[in-house]
Amino acid sequence: MSSLPSRTTLSSSAALARRHSCVASPSRSSARKAGFFVLTPLALCLAQAALAQADATAPPAGPGTAAPQLEEVRINASTEKDMGFAPTEAQTAGKMPMRRLETPQSVSVVTREQMESRQVTNLQQALQTVAGVSPVNFGRRGVDDINIRGFRSTESVLVDGLVQSPGMWTRLQPYGYERLEVLKGAASVLYGQVQPGGIVNAVSKRPKKEALSEVGMEVGSFGQRTLQADLNRPLSESGKTALRINAQVSNADDPTHFVYRKDRWFAPSLSIDLGPQTDLVLFATYSRSEWMRQQGITPYGTVLPNRNGRLSRTLFTGDPSFGEYDIETTTVGYALEHRLSPAMTFRQNVRYETEKGTGNFVSNQALQANQRLQNRSASRQYMDYDLLATDTSLLSRFEALGVRHQLVTGLDLRSGHSLMSGRTCRIGALDLFAPVYGMRATCPTGLTSDAPDKLTVAGLYAQDQIKFGQGWTALVGLRRDWSTDEIDDRIAHKQTRQKDNATTLSAGLVYEFKPGWSTYGSYGESFLPVSGLSFGGTPFAPETGKQWEAGLKYEAPDRQVTGALAVFNLERQNVATADPVNTGFSVQTGEQRARGLEVELGADLSNGWKITSAYTYTQTKVTRDTNAAIVGLPLNLTPRHVLTAWATYRLPQYQRVTLGLGGRYVSEQVGSYPFTLPSYFVADASIVYVGDNYRITAGVKNVFDKAYYDGAINANVVSPALPRSFSVGMTYFF
Repeated sequence: MSSLPSRTTLSSSAALARRHSCVASPSRSSARKAGFFVLTPLALCLAQAALAQADATAPPAGPGTAAPQLEEVRINASTEKDMGFAPTEAQTAGKMPMRRLETPQSVSVVTREQMESRQVTNLQQALQTVAGVSPVNFGRRGVDDINIRGFRSTESVLVDGLVQSPGMWTRLQPYGYERLEVLKGAASVLYGQVQPGGIVNAVSKRPKKEALSEVGMEVGSFGQRTLQADLNRPLSESGKTALRINAQVSNADDPTHFVYRKDRWFAPSLSIDLGPQTDLVLFATYSRSEWMRQQGITPYGTVLPNRNGRLSRTLFTGDPSFGEYDIETTTVGYALEHRLSPAMTFRQNVRYETEKGTGNFVSNQALQANQRLQNRSASRQYMDYDLLATDTSLLSRFEALGVRHQLVTGLDLRSGHSLMSGRTCRIGALDLFAPVYGMRATCPTGLTSDAPDKLTVAGLYAQDQIKFGQGWTALVGLRRDWSTDEIDDRIAHKQTRQKDNATTLSAGLVYEFKPGWSTYGSYGESFLPVSGLSFGGTPFAPETGKQWEAGLKYEAPDRQVTGALAVFNLERQNVATADPVNTGFSVQTGEQRARGLEVELGADLSNGWKITSAYTYTQTKVTRDTNAAIVGLPLNLTPRHVLTAWATYRLPQYQRVTLGLGGRYVSEQVGSYPFTLPSYFVADASIVYVGDNYRITAGVKNVFDKAYYDGAINANVVSPALPRSFSVGMTYFF
């Protein structure tokens, strides 16, 4: 089938997302019981905080008496201001604030200011300037597709350190996040079942003690219309009780005929003052998205010759009469932090998420021999997911034998249901050179896939940052995971229960050999259960990843410039490949490798320049596979060279005006497909005028209107990138 799998076949958190699988709805009583369990520590902590606050209550201060100043701690917010192009701290590598200079692993940060300066509208755009992240595109199919260090990482996008719903059929709204942190390479010690290339952690906007009000609108090419608002109000004198509301409404068409997207997104959060030792944020989100999926077009007539001529890059190969996607997502949760002592802090993050909706799309199969008629298949999907994710940890700071420790120990619990079912339908071939839409699709009366899935995960972890000697920092971690995946295949009348467990390790050493300069080396492992059975009925073993990395980092004394260089060797093992003997089954004999070099530079210069740039060299290879023809070939959709840069300059004579200019070069992408995606260079530009209480932004993406292809779904489908587009926006502050 030519469509990309719903998410991935290799994630237990997405059996939940097995290839072309669909599900229906078991009871959710277990989720409700688990919710009661994880709320218990919150209730205890709230009671303790309330008693402590009552004991400490003093009469109101009289005239001339200074009011007590309470320290503000922003739960799950950034560890520094979300401004500038050269951030010096990140929290994803340690689940605590850590200097990037002292982190023995590559971690990149995209700040709020960077996203705004480039008029970012989705996660893929936001990560275009990050070394190691491939600009992969599987068609504008409605979700964020990401490759990190040569490997698919779409299912490893976290929000505030917690995994998302296994369905993940709606994409992140960048407007709702203060920053994006990309931790590259194997990261299972702190985050459990994730893919080996790395993770993306989106840090949400949370209440502040200062009042904030902004409303904005943006219009642009292809019918883009966006309204958005960010309102923050302190509700107490200290500002620790505060309400923040983020909202966005967006409609857009597409260069491809019939393709469109509508998004409605609302995210309130409330911080509650429970005393100087306790911080609590309650949050919720609601989103509704409707879109027509852009499925891509055949490589014949685009990147390969077609005897009938060239194809239009705006050709729609689906059928608008078959329907669209309509997905609704809700989340509720809290982030709690309680300081038990100056050296010990208890933390608990909880999020319950649901996702419901339908998806209808027509996908491309093989092109007929006449290279004119496009075979197709149609699918109807019925989705209903839920996920309860909790992370409870203790952060301890202490000294022992002259060595300083920051120790994080924690328990990661997750329980989710994948409730997705579907029908595979028949639809006629499309004449690519004289398309006729409105073809009738023939769908079976019964479901063709229906396999409810329940996944339960538990992980115990510990990671210690150890500082010793002059400039030495070690980071050592250990984790033990247990998971149970229960699948009820109602079509095959077969129930399976698969249990997996694993121990993963990480270790790294950093030496700051002179102020602002450090070198490091590290080793990390990843673990990802694989759902399914071999032909003989044996459950698949978990997929594993191993990475060695070394590098050099720099931080200027005034923190105006940061830089990093990394070399790595990453191996992915137990990859499921086609069974050469038993058609329709898989065996776990595959191995893949990625080696590379990454360089990043960020600068916030006093002369008005701000710069972020990156270079990536990635060499990938299939080292073992049942298909001998692809052994030794590069992995698909991994360019050897990627060079990106973005700079802004505030005009000295017109301080209210800032110009932005940047671009990215991507080398050709070669793999096992019967075609090569050619190299390309794309330039973007912007201009910003800041008034006393407003900001006007105008931007153009793909300045030179370059026609290029930045991805492929499979051997039958390539994905045309967006042509030149314009946007103009205004934000009013009050």
